[in-house]
Amino acid sequence: MSRTVHLIGAPIDTGQRYAGCMMGPGAYRVAGIAAAIRDLGHEVSDGGDVALPALPVVACANPAVHSLAETVGWTDVLAGRVAASLARGEMPVILGGDHSLALGSVSGAARHAAAAGRPLFLLWLDAHSDFHTPLTTTSGNLHGTPVAYIAGRAGFDAFAPFPAPIPAERICLYGIRSVDPAEHAALLQHDIAITDMRVIDERGIVAPLREFLQAVQAAGGMLHVSLDVDFMDPSIAPAVGTTVPGGATFREAHLVMELLHESGLVTSLDLVELNPFLDERGRTARLMVDLVASLMGRKVFDRPTRA
Repeated sequence: MSRTVHLIGAPIDTGQRYAGCMMGPGAYRVAGIAAAIRDLGHEVSDGGDVALPALPVVACANPAVHSLAETVGWTDVLAGRVAASLARGEMPVILGGDHSLALGSVSGAARHAAAAGRPLFLLWLDAHSDFHTPLTTTSGNLHGTPVAYIAGRAGFDAFAPFPAPIPAERICLYGIRSVDPAEHAALLQHDIAITDMRVIDERGIVAPLREFLQAVQAAGGMLHVSLDVDFMDPSIAPAVGTTVPGGATFREAHLVMELLHESGLVTSLDLVELNPFLDERGRTARLMVDLVASLMGRKVFDRPTRA
């Protein structure tokens, strides 16, 4: 099935402290993301990069939190761009940028889903649960908070209310292997599906994902996928400031993308935490573009041989 894909650059670097993620959108474009999607028969438009609006006056009781006004600004502008893209019948692909961009991208998807009268589901492909709130984070890095915002946790008073918090049973944290104690305690109070690497080792990469996708299909839902570079093992994807050993292999990551393509359920996609400054001759950017191609329909036997 041919799709109309809309690329949205999100040069966001303020959700964490490792400079370089702002170069992510450019790296994806240089790595040929538009051509890779177009070659599979889809239409592609590039809306350029979002720009930071005038900063709001905001405050947080947690002194560790940094760049709050910038994060709120990025959230507002990105939510509007994603909602508008979905309203035009497009599939927005957000080129990040650190994972705080999901505060805005998923907010925009939720806004559209509520207007369309459809349930929104979230697949979080990440080494981390990102379930802190601005009040519980000790690092002060707001890229560790999006899932909490999306699930409707308290502590986000500086942000616009999330349009329609996603119920826990519609969220799947997949590939998780690094969770802070405060996040772990909070997750125990929510019925979020957690497919950590122990579950994947025991059950395989396919069964837990298929079960979640079957739930999305049964509900007639929309599916937002948020793909963090650190979902993969750092041996194949080194260009990220938050490496955690034991991630998905090359074959596992491609299989996840192929299953998502076969489901036909993905309506929006984040590509986050790519830091080209930490990359090795663009290998991580190329891997992420290859994964997008698999999600958009490239088969295992269609992959080019690399010199």
